[in-house]
Formats: sequence, C-alpha cells, structure tokens
Amino acid sequence: MVANGDTEDFDYEVAYVLDGEDALAPAIIAGGTPVHALGSTRNLDLRWMAAFRRLLLDGNFDIVHFHLPYTAALGRLVVATLPRGKRPVTLYTEHSMWNKVAVLVKMLNRSTIASDRALLAVSDAAYDALPRSLQPRARIVVHGVNRSLSREMVDRRYEIRQDVRSELAITPEDLLVVTVANLRSEKGYDVLIDAAHLIAQRGLPIRFAAAGRGTPQEDLAAKQRAIGLDERFRFLGHRDDAFRLLAAADVFVLASHQEGLPVALMEAMSVGAAIVATAVGGVPQVITDEVNGLIVPPGDPLALADAIERICSDPALRRRLGSQALVDSSRFDIARASGEIEEVYRRLVGPDR
Repeated sequence: MVANGDTEDFDYEVAYVLDGEDALAPAIIAGGTPVHALGSTRNLDLRWMAAFRRLLLDGNFDIVHFHLPYTAALGRLVVATLPRGKRPVTLYTEHSMWNKVAVLVKMLNRSTIASDRALLAVSDAAYDALPRSLQPRARIVVHGVNRSLSREMVDRRYEIRQDVRSELAITPEDLLVVTVANLRSEKGYDVLIDAAHLIAQRGLPIRFAAAGRGTPQEDLAAKQRAIGLDERFRFLGHRDDAFRLLAAADVFVLASHQEGLPVALMEAMSVGAAIVATAVGGVPQVITDEVNGLIVPPGDPLALADAIERICSDPALRRRLGSQALVDSSRFDIARASGEIEEVYRRLVGPDR
C-alpha cells in the first residue's frame, strides 16, 4: 500500500517484528519509506514491544495500522501505555480467517480490539469469519495489485516466459506449474508435494516451482527428496520477481488449507494465468470453477493432481480460463484499495491533522 499512498497527505513508516520476515523491506526502503526492525527472533521474543514503544515515543504518529492478529493484540497494549498526548489512533485489517487463528492469539486479539477505531477485512470470507459482534463495525476493502505492472507482464509474456524457463532449465516439452506462497502450514505445501508425486508417477511432463520463504523449507525439501521428486519440484526461496514467475507459468496452483484473499491469487489472475486453487476462504468468491479457474477441495492431493493434469493436458482450457481470469482481475486495483483505506485514515484523524 505504501507504494501507492498519497504522499502529500500522509507520511508512511513501516515496522516489522521478526528479523527473518524482512523480505519486503528493501523494496519499501528503495521507494523512500522508512522501515523499522523491531528486533525479535521468534514469536515468543517480546522485546519487540519495548522497541515499538520507543519508536512511538520518538516519533509523531497519528495512526498505527496493524495487519497481523499477534502484533495487533500486543501492539494495542503498548499503545495504551503511552502518555495520552503521544497515543495514536489504531486500526486493524483482518487478512485471513479469524476463526482459524491459534486460540491464544485469537483471545488476545479479541480482548484488545475494542480500542481500535476501525476494522477492515480483505474479503467477504474474512468478514464472515469475524465474530458476529464485530461485523457491524467492519468494512470490506478488497486489496489488489499494481495494474500497470501486471499489464507490462502481459505485454511481455513471451519474452518473460522464455527467460524464466531458461533460468529454471525447463525444457520445451515440459509445462511449468508455479505456486507463490510462504512456507507455512496453512499454505498446503504438504498436499501440493503429494499431488506433484502423483503427477510424477503418471509420467506427465510437468515441473513445479515454489516461491516463498519460511522455516519449514528444510522439512518440505526433505520430503520432496524422499519421494523422488528431485528436479520436478524446486523450492526457489523468496523471489522479488514473483510477478515474472506468474507470467511465465503455464499454470498457477494454490493448495492452501485456509486463506483470506491471497495477493498471489490476484496477481496470477491479473497476468491471465490458468489457475487451480482450493475452495477455502475468499478464493471461491473470486474463482468460479470452470469459468476462470478450477476449484478443488482442500487437503485432497488426488483431486489437486487430477485438476493439474487436466488443465496441463488441455491448451484450449488453459487459454479460456486464463483469459477470463484476466478480465475478472479488473476489480483488484491496489491504487483503488489504497484510496479507500486513506479515506478511513482521514475520517479517523479529522480534517485538522
């Protein structure tokens, strides 16, 4: 959002808790926005709260916008300890599914959320998962993608496809299936690897590439090697060029067990990728089975493998689904979403601040 914000009315700064979750920091800094590392090494390392308090005391912040339930739950407590004249307005965006969060985090978030002045949800599904008592004060703001960048990717698709396939050593006979998701349990990598194994056993000319970071990578890579996928399934780690991977893919797959409305799915639609995704969270609200993608149940490797095989074996189906996904992606515009959120900010702080 900061890349599309109104820099005449707002001065943005970004803070993050975990040292290892700094993938976006270089790009944000390059865009001219200050970024603050709060210095925790794991979730139970609460030193970040003291660092966050110092940041707020040293700065002159009108608004703090939380984006994760853990940081929101504890961050509000930090804000409450500040002198009244230094206490910013707080608000929270629910990006995932409230009812799927760990019980302790959910309880902490629920116990402190009353102090927020606004509550946003990124999809109808994320809104529906909120406690009923919170829904009347919540507003849905569907996030989006950089439309100018996605148009550039579409215009240069052939060139990008050739470059990426060369980099990944994908032969002309092979089809490339890409996923973009951090390596967390809810993203369904266990199911995706099992589906890839089924596809390999069928002898299909399909290669998988996964872009994302996270601590389970070694365990997943060990499983990948143990079942003999070898070069058929490659973990690429964090990629700053995820858009390029999506534009180069024959198929984008999302095997998640739970979601709000994932940015990677919106990005895949905006470059006209053929999509296979699980029926979780906000996904079925934007992907209609057989219209702009294929939908399968979560946690079902066989159904996922069958859908991937079908879409990879039918070029006409890939073109039809991808073309419709591109048309339907027009609703996902980060500039529009940023404008809606900034209107919330203006309402919260009033015209004189």
